[in-house]
Amino acid sequence: MVFSSLLFVCIFMPIVFVLHSVIKNLKVKNGLLLLASLLFYAYGEPYYIFLMIISAFLNYIFALLISGKKKKVFLVLAVAVNLGILGVFKYTGFLLTALNDAFSLSFTVPSIPLPIGISFFTFQALSYVIDVYREEVEVQKNYGKLLLYISFFPQLIAGPIVRYKDVASEINKRSADIYDIAFGLRRFIAGLGKKVLISNTMAVAVDFIFGMETGNLNIFSAWIGALAYIMQIYFDFSGYSDMAIGLGRMFGFHFKENFSYPYIASTVQDFWRRWHISLSSFFKDYVYIPLGGNRKGKFRTVMNRIVVFFLTGLWHGANWTFIVWGLFHGFFLLLEEFVPKIKKLPKFILHIYTLLAVTAGFVIFRAESLSQAVSFIAEMFIGFDFSSEAMSVAVQPLTPFFIVTFMVALVCCGPVSKLSDRVRRLENSTALTKGETALQLSSFILAFLLLLWCIIRLAGGSYNPFIYFRF
Repeated sequence: MVFSSLLFVCIFMPIVFVLHSVIKNLKVKNGLLLLASLLFYAYGEPYYIFLMIISAFLNYIFALLISGKKKKVFLVLAVAVNLGILGVFKYTGFLLTALNDAFSLSFTVPSIPLPIGISFFTFQALSYVIDVYREEVEVQKNYGKLLLYISFFPQLIAGPIVRYKDVASEINKRSADIYDIAFGLRRFIAGLGKKVLISNTMAVAVDFIFGMETGNLNIFSAWIGALAYIMQIYFDFSGYSDMAIGLGRMFGFHFKENFSYPYIASTVQDFWRRWHISLSSFFKDYVYIPLGGNRKGKFRTVMNRIVVFFLTGLWHGANWTFIVWGLFHGFFLLLEEFVPKIKKLPKFILHIYTLLAVTAGFVIFRAESLSQAVSFIAEMFIGFDFSSEAMSVAVQPLTPFFIVTFMVALVCCGPVSKLSDRVRRLENSTALTKGETALQLSSFILAFLLLLWCIIRLAGGSYNPFIYFRF
């Protein structure tokens, strides 16, 4: 089940929310959310739900053992088991194929279906166990509460990666008043709109252009595909994060922000402060800093960053395109670190440079193979084929609806959309002026209309891809 479906929006979410609101006992509330989360996951993964339950139980036991003696031994064992499970289900086929290709071997490559969301719930479980080892959180002795944390449906299959220490207190004690519910619902609708109205529209053009042989593309079609994809992936990722944050607040949980206008970044380093913040923070806190960060000389700093961005790419999927995408970004971060003159360039030039690097990187991310990525990027810069066949490929995706949606996307991913930040800041204001009250009221009316539009689009069977299947 995904958030951008009529089943979730019109049936699952309302039923769970109403029951959660009616129930007064916190233990029963938690039981309801746990049951709902398991049903949510089982709807799409009826067998692999047992894998998630077993994974949560193993980490429950590991954390209890870590809180006793021989802490490091059990921590190493916990990390090995978690990464082992992730490796078997996500990377076995990739690794065996790579070995066969590299050494002319003939290993049989098994077809292992990828459990949806395995990277997210594995990383959450790992963060919990490591934080127990570091004594940053108390060990959770109630398995049901730990399973609720790992399986909680708002962030289960598409993130953000939620740290246990950020929600531990709210599992034990929380409340959601009328304002939390209203603002949470508005945030959910905003995310749903990003996904259904913008990302899905961009996806049609992206799939069409990336589905073509690169020899049929030219500079126009390649750039249309690349620019449409950076909009698709941003509004899809950030849309799901908005929906998760909104749903969490409706149930009394407060998740941290996961995106902060990444396309206004002035450097690639700044981009990573704004993009998928929960993932960046995870690798910083649990990989980069433990490896020594930048405290052990330039060589170690370089190696540590290479490791981090290699793993960042690999986390996204079992394909060389993801690994190269991660290392590609790592290269630019090292370039900015060791060539300080880059950051002294005019801000406008820096912004162009960052967008070019990010766009080229996402072409690598989206491509099915490295050869397609290289050919596609080449067409973006030297694709001077203006024949009628090549131009027809460029023109075909440019429907009026696509053009209007793309313009809206440009506005909503940039500084102009910070109006929404102003609206959000008003949530914490105790006394609003008449103008601020009118702004808040208008935002709720627009949210209601946006919800109706999304439901109409979903009911009409509009294209609704799920791009997290590799995660």
